Amino acid sequence: MSIWYVEKETPGYELHWKIKKVLHERQTRYQKLQVLELEDYGRTLILDDAIQITEKDEFIYNEMIAHVPLLTHPSPKRVLIIGGGDGGAAREVLKHKEVERLDMVEIDGEVVDAVRQFFPEIASAFDDPRLRLFIQDGIEFVKSRRQEYDVIIVDSSDPVGPAVQLFERQFYGDCLKALKPDGVLNVQSESPFDNKDVMKRVKGILSGLFKYVSPYLACVPTYPSGLWSFTMASNTYHYLSADLSRVRGLNTRYFTEELFSACFVLPAFINEFLNTI
Repeated sequence: MSIWYVEKETPGYELHWKIKKVLHERQTRYQKLQVLELEDYGRTLILDDAIQITEKDEFIYNEMIAHVPLLTHPSPKRVLIIGGGDGGAAREVLKHKEVERLDMVEIDGEVVDAVRQFFPEIASAFDDPRLRLFIQDGIEFVKSRRQEYDVIIVDSSDPVGPAVQLFERQFYGDCLKALKPDGVLNVQSESPFDNKDVMKRVKGILSGLFKYVSPYLACVPTYPSGLWSFTMASNTYHYLSADLSRVRGLNTRYFTEELFSACFVLPAFINEFLNTI
């Protein structure tokens, strides 16, 4: 008999994956944590019944959330990642030789422990001396920082449980204060199909705080609808002024110099709901 993992998205939409093996499962202080081995997608990390990464396609999400803001900023020396306990975004950030220090704040230390055990290749960033790992609440962490970071990446899970406040105006305002005056903020902003209200709300809040706000897209097969959004914001830098010669020094599987510009071209239906009052 086959065993399937089912992720319920809406009353009429479910995603199904065939399970080969249950590797790890427990309730942490903050959330339900599972590591499964799937038939086609390999090992996967699941938090509160939502897939975070799979071995097969994690590189897409992590390359896109990291390289776009780090290339938009001309000299990203100090970077902060809020969330991202799987270490994938950190791995991509540390490919940039300009980065001198990367602070990473993850609320749930058991996520990091599980990734170290079951996803050693993805967790390689945790051994880089430039990375400082803080196991604490990212919301409280960022409140205590002032003009410290060139780039802040919010690699949060979906807006449920401990991640809800990472989509609020207060938090984004604190991120603005933690950035240097020319800093760049980048956040994952959910699916434009199933969570268009979230994507629109994030753009609206950031537009009230930053001069340049640029949503962009990536195709991530694991995630609901397969199409995922990010929203980047800065008061100084626009992606059109990025020095793309720096792409040539990166080792990537999805991200390219051409894709950097193309990912900001939004389909008509997305522009329509983002710009509707």
